[in-house]
Amino acid sequence: MIRIVTLSLILLFMNSKTIFDFEKDKNLESWQVVDDTVMGGRSDGSFQLSEDGHGVFEGYVTTENNGGFSSVRHDFAKLSVEGYTKVVIKLKGDGKDYQFRIKASQRDYYSYIQQFSTSGEWEQIEIPLHDFYPSFRGRKLDMPNFSGKSIGQVTFLIGNKKKESFRLIIDKIELL
Repeated sequence: MIRIVTLSLILLFMNSKTIFDFEKDKNLESWQVVDDTVMGGRSDGSFQLSEDGHGVFEGYVTTENNGGFSSVRHDFAKLSVEGYTKVVIKLKGDGKDYQFRIKASQRDYYSYIQQFSTSGEWEQIEIPLHDFYPSFRGRKLDMPNFSGKSIGQVTFLIGNKKKESFRLIIDKIELL
């Protein structure tokens, strides 16, 4: 029985593909904070590497001046998702709701989105790729859910239509 469990765990890790592992990759140059200030808002987010080797996305969101969101995105060379069925994120949130977004190409004007809730504890969030729906500027598009062959950008976004501070600690993002 122990051999079967061990073999299953080995196969599980062999079949995963890392998008970003903050413990191994300390270079955050490919990560960019985008707040509602691009539209006149006043929210303020930051992104940095903690001493423990985790990505820390934190700040505050305000609805002042038609604002209401903060995000951090990671652009990378297109990564094939063929053979993978879900995104797995190891993180520690603050009990708030966030969005995880993917783009098939950095040039796409729309993203594929899925919302997730955090518990305040370390947890593993699993999001099936086919559950990501297309959206542009907060509006769901009349298009099919994600069925692409690759992704080139991932984004974490908070925008719960209220004033709030936030803190999301990210360990690893993988495909499974």
